[in-house]
Amino acid sequence: MKLSREIKTGIIVVGGILLFILGFSYLKSSPLFENGKTLYVIYKDVGGLQTGTPVTINGFAVGNVTDISFKDRGGSLLVTLFVKSDFEFSSKSPAELYDTGIIGGKGVQIKPVFDGAQLAKSGDTLPSLTQPGLTQLVQKQLTPLQRKVEGAMTNADTLLRNVNDVLDDNARKDLRETLSGLNATVASFQQSAQVLNRILSNNEGKLGTSLENFEELTANFAKLSDSLNNAGLGRTLASLESSMANLNSLMARIENGDGTLGKLMKDEELYDNLNNASRELDLLLQDFRLNPKRYVNVSVFGKKQKEYELPEEDPAARPNVEN
Repeated sequence: MKLSREIKTGIIVVGGILLFILGFSYLKSSPLFENGKTLYVIYKDVGGLQTGTPVTINGFAVGNVTDISFKDRGGSLLVTLFVKSDFEFSSKSPAELYDTGIIGGKGVQIKPVFDGAQLAKSGDTLPSLTQPGLTQLVQKQLTPLQRKVEGAMTNADTLLRNVNDVLDDNARKDLRETLSGLNATVASFQQSAQVLNRILSNNEGKLGTSLENFEELTANFAKLSDSLNNAGLGRTLASLESSMANLNSLMARIENGDGTLGKLMKDEELYDNLNNASRELDLLLQDFRLNPKRYVNVSVFGKKQKEYELPEEDPAARPNVEN
């Protein structure tokens, strides 16, 4: 059967139209003859997401992004997803936007939720999530560090200005002189260390002998301590401690006025009586020395005893000046 030119032309036109539709569908990543679900997600920022980007579930590609458009005047973006897998999940499963590599690129992964809610069907809008990218994480970590560095630089600048204000010409001169003196001191210390090293090197044998003698002396002291301990030094010290305790007790009793000695020290009336008796005994002895006839009268030949005449200055008749 021979086809006419018109039929051939019609077939070519229809085939071209079909090829155009299939090519346009391929370029938009919108399969025409595959069964699946068309889902929607709303993002504030898609970060460079492109149509045709694969959509994954647990790392497995189950579809792709078919369209990205503005949803409203607020700038929200409506992303259309085509999921061709028969895998069922809840309509509350979020669609997360994440970085597919270090140098850039965005992907969409659905995190399935099995909470008993209604299963996702074509035309549903899934919740959206955005995973922070590497740049955002680095910027988030570096921002506090940047503030600290800026604060440190400001403080360092202030410190340097203050140092410049303090270190005038005279202060710099004094500082240089101080450093020079410090260098001289260090050099002197080095010379002293060298002299000390030479002394130690020349007297190493003597130092060793001195240390041995000191060790022997220490051993002798240890033996002496053991000998004193074995000789009853502990008991002697205990006895001495007991004697000191008794002496402290005796002194306390005397201080409190107990006993004869305590009364002699504390009783003022007894002291006054003893003082008066001593004075009267002194007067008596003095009167006996000056006037023995008052107390002793010896008659050798039976003469009549003369009556005693009281002298004008009788010591016993003197008034008691102290009283």
